[in-house]
Amino acid sequence: MMRIAVKGIGVTGGFGCGVADLAAALKGGISRVSEITVPSAQGPLQMPAFRAETERLDEFVPKRALRRIDHYSKMGLLGAYLALADGGMLGSDLSRLGVVVASGYGATATTFAFLDSIIGDGDICASPTHFANSVHNSAAANISIMLGAKGPSLTVSQFDMSVPSALVSASQWLAEGRVDAVLFGAIDEVSDLIGYLQHRQRGPQRACPISPLSTGEESSIIGEGAAFLLLTRKDDSLAYCTIETVDTGSLYQEELSFPDDALLLLGADGRRELGARYRATVPGHSRVACYTSIYGSMPAAAAFDLAAAALILQNGRVYPIPGAAGCDMDGIPVPLETTRICALKLAGINEYAAVTLSRLQLP
Repeated sequence: MMRIAVKGIGVTGGFGCGVADLAAALKGGISRVSEITVPSAQGPLQMPAFRAETERLDEFVPKRALRRIDHYSKMGLLGAYLALADGGMLGSDLSRLGVVVASGYGATATTFAFLDSIIGDGDICASPTHFANSVHNSAAANISIMLGAKGPSLTVSQFDMSVPSALVSASQWLAEGRVDAVLFGAIDEVSDLIGYLQHRQRGPQRACPISPLSTGEESSIIGEGAAFLLLTRKDDSLAYCTIETVDTGSLYQEELSFPDDALLLLGADGRRELGARYRATVPGHSRVACYTSIYGSMPAAAAFDLAAAALILQNGRVYPIPGAAGCDMDGIPVPLETTRICALKLAGINEYAAVTLSRLQLP
């Protein structure tokens, strides 16, 4: 795989909006958990959630152009504009810009609002606006149209493996010369459906800090947001880091091998069974970090991990969040300096993805 440069970052989530807010949250261990009310047959359910705001989108798009666009696509648009602005490409020629979006669940709120309109009003009178925004590719389409990007546009949905699968497509486009740059990102949203499923699968929720590597308790908190990276083929002094490899596959008895000098950035998100899998997969002496306590549990969190890795590599030091970084799997303190990161994501019964990033080495 060819080396890919990360030239720009655009993020919005429970921590705030933009690279500065993400860096501040990582540095200070800030966790901004709000609360949502989810309807159920037993009455309203109160549960914690990381919610994202999209007010800054007004800086880039007139409000009138956004009146038919749902929250899911707004988050994607904001992440895309912020990434382009951060990479210095906002307002430039985007005729050879590709767009790849990953999403675990798509626009669930709008999808079920559309289904409700069919039940309530019949298929003839169902909401066309809800239908247009309900398809998984709606965000990628809105991004391409609003930006005037004329390269290929794609949405990849593979639940927890959505982000690494989409990154494989983005890297192939760049390697084949189909585009000069790719706007790669991930979006997931909090909705009544996601909240209800969280309650049914994980039980009653409380607003306590996520304990990613704890195997004795369930501490996951659902989150939403968008994380976008502007990817190019060329390294320059303005890039954050480079992506060396993207490996995906299944584990059948064999052990994963990791770069000896790499910090392992784990995608553990407080789900008890996944925490046990990470402990079983990662060697005890490995240097580890985990930042899902900042943005929550969602398939798109893997893209936030990549954004955090890019910020770490730009600075050369790991953000020491208490209980999640600055130690190995056995709790022994380790050096916080690093020049290479392997972002590890485990999912399903035996699925895995490992993305290796390294610090820029410019002449």
